[in-house]
Amino acid sequence: MMRQAVQYPMLIATLGILLFSMMDAVMKGQALAMGTYNAMFWRMAMGALIVAVLYLPTRPTRASGRVLRIHLIRAALTAVMAYLFFFGLTRIPLAQAIGLSFIAPIITLFLAVPILKERVGANARLAALLGFGGVMVVVGGELMAVDAGSDLLGMGAVLTSAVMYAGNLVLQRMQALVARPLEIAFYQNTIVFVMLLVGVPFAVSWPATNMQWGGAALAAALAVGSLMLMSLAYRQAEAQRLVAIEYTAFIWAAMLGWWFFSEPVTARTLLGTGLIVLGCLVSARGGGQ
Repeated sequence: MMRQAVQYPMLIATLGILLFSMMDAVMKGQALAMGTYNAMFWRMAMGALIVAVLYLPTRPTRASGRVLRIHLIRAALTAVMAYLFFFGLTRIPLAQAIGLSFIAPIITLFLAVPILKERVGANARLAALLGFGGVMVVVGGELMAVDAGSDLLGMGAVLTSAVMYAGNLVLQRMQALVARPLEIAFYQNTIVFVMLLVGVPFAVSWPATNMQWGGAALAAALAVGSLMLMSLAYRQAEAQRLVAIEYTAFIWAAMLGWWFFSEPVTARTLLGTGLIVLGCLVSARGGGQ
């Protein structure tokens, strides 16, 4: 029974990361077609509509001042973090962006101690190291391929986003302890959408095709589903237990790339995937001990 209780949030988080990875793939296409701002604006507009339909009929009570403050801080952080990441995706290869972004779980382990008062044990550190090592096996060459032709602006945007994402993971744990998943999804989508309204007079444009409308709706649905699943997982387990699951995003990216874009799955990919899976198993078995 105890083992099931331990693994349950990790399975939820794994599914949440899968949906998030699918959303990233859709948003890369949207950002290339519409521009970063418009891709984000219409995704958040659709997301705010979806969660309003689901959340408001439940007649929710108003969030307290402390809880609302966490909602506001995380939403503001998410808005800037997401914009930087999607902007970076339009300028550098996906593999390089993924490799750069995976500094976030390592940073989260350090933040979990002073902010969340978690005791980060040897297994959690080993799991994060294995996951990071797995990613480096696959994308280390691309990650270090910095030359005169490299897009330093795109790389800088992704790196900045990754640092902010580490803070976002810590806030996700804090938020999950004081609010339900649907409430979190409602406030995050609504607040980020309201923030993006500032740019409407200067940058917004209507989706030009049905494909772009559909992409916005699909990205929104995937993002809402992922957010609710991750909130549920972080409600049941400490951040240090779940950061290793973040590396499974690379597994999903490799699978999606093979399935939709015929990208080859190399021996390096399989080896790196094995290390990531091993890291997740270490985290599932030992927790913070």
